[in-house]
Amino acid sequence: FSPPSFDRWPPERTRPRGLAPNRNARIPPRTDLPPDTQSPFVWRRGGVTDCSVSCGKGFQQRIIVCVNRHTDEDVSETSCNSAARPAPEEEPCNTQPCPPFWEASAWSECSVSCGPGVQQRQLQCRQSFGTRSTMVHPQHCSHLTQPESTQACQLQLCSHWEVSSNWSTCSVDCGVGRKTRSVRCVSDQGSVVSENECNSRLRPQGSEECNMGPCVTNWYFTDWSNTCSAQCGPGVQKREVVCLTRGGVRDGGGGGDCVVEKPLEMKACNRGPCVPTVMWYSSPWSQCSVLCGDGSQRRDIICVKKMGSNFTVVPATECAHLEKPAAVQECDMGECEPQWFTTEWSACSRSCGKGLQVREVRCLTPDKQHSQACDPGSKPEQEQICNTIPCGLQVTDKNCRDRRDNCLMVVQARMCVYSYYKTACCASCAQSAQRAKRH
Repeated sequence: FSPPSFDRWPPERTRPRGLAPNRNARIPPRTDLPPDTQSPFVWRRGGVTDCSVSCGKGFQQRIIVCVNRHTDEDVSETSCNSAARPAPEEEPCNTQPCPPFWEASAWSECSVSCGPGVQQRQLQCRQSFGTRSTMVHPQHCSHLTQPESTQACQLQLCSHWEVSSNWSTCSVDCGVGRKTRSVRCVSDQGSVVSENECNSRLRPQGSEECNMGPCVTNWYFTDWSNTCSAQCGPGVQKREVVCLTRGGVRDGGGGGDCVVEKPLEMKACNRGPCVPTVMWYSSPWSQCSVLCGDGSQRRDIICVKKMGSNFTVVPATECAHLEKPAAVQECDMGECEPQWFTTEWSACSRSCGKGLQVREVRCLTPDKQHSQACDPGSKPEQEQICNTIPCGLQVTDKNCRDRRDNCLMVVQARMCVYSYYKTACCASCAQSAQRAKRH
């Protein structure tokens, strides 16, 4: 633009001498400057973004912002002219190489389908450069802890067939039969499981044929008995004889198909002549002489002579040379407990019309001292009713009276017909006779 023309400005008035300038005087705006037509908002380069990688050479971009050129404040990008926005600029960053690292592949399948197995995986030493990684020599990772390349695995427990018994004996004694054994499916833990969990094609045989040779009918017998039937003199020994046919079946009757003569079942034996011997014979012990405390038991001791199986009682002098067993021995029935003692019943308090009898009852120890230790539930009665015959019947003879305490029982037992009881229980018997006449 052209320089301002000073001709347009009026000449400055000269200020009279001695007068100070007027500071409140209005200064008119300058009209010689051209008008500002530029936008107040412009694009300006700012800082940079974070690096795209931490190592191995990355990139960062310069940030472009819209600012007010008068105040340098950031404003919305819509305020600036988008067509005039500078192109983005990229700058390299973090160009130092990345540290190496171990990279492990996924684990392989277990080496076995059941039971303990092994899994494997591949390990590589790698190093990143920019956005890609490259396998490098394992020595680059030698300072790092190498991950495990193998590990144990077990998908499930294995089950297997187990023969749990030996072969049984053949089912027949002769001919063709079968023998068996126990076969079971067990887990690795040793527990029996369903046979479906084991391979049926690998199952051992549980039974098989056995041939015991041709069946021959013959006599079979046991050994002779060890003892003779007699302890001395002649006796017999026995054994069992059977005819076995058709594979071990006992044939009844007199031998069946066994055509040869049956072996003897008895034979004579002799243990030498019988020599008489004498011995003491003891009977069982008797009961103890007391119910409690210390007592004695007795038994009979006799001298007997034995001849074979016969016994004869002989005088004791014939056994005098032998030690005689004891005929008496002590016995202990345990400590004696206190028990109840009673006196005889007293005479009836009345001769008729229901009287009363009493007696003394005491609890005494074994040494006859008074005690409180007896069982109250077993204590004998101290009183009882007597002479229940009504007194309405009078006896005219004053000498006719009861001389016994048990006259009531005499009447009840109908013993008044006997002269002895009729005299001893005169009053009771007379009253009974009078009642009988009235009825």
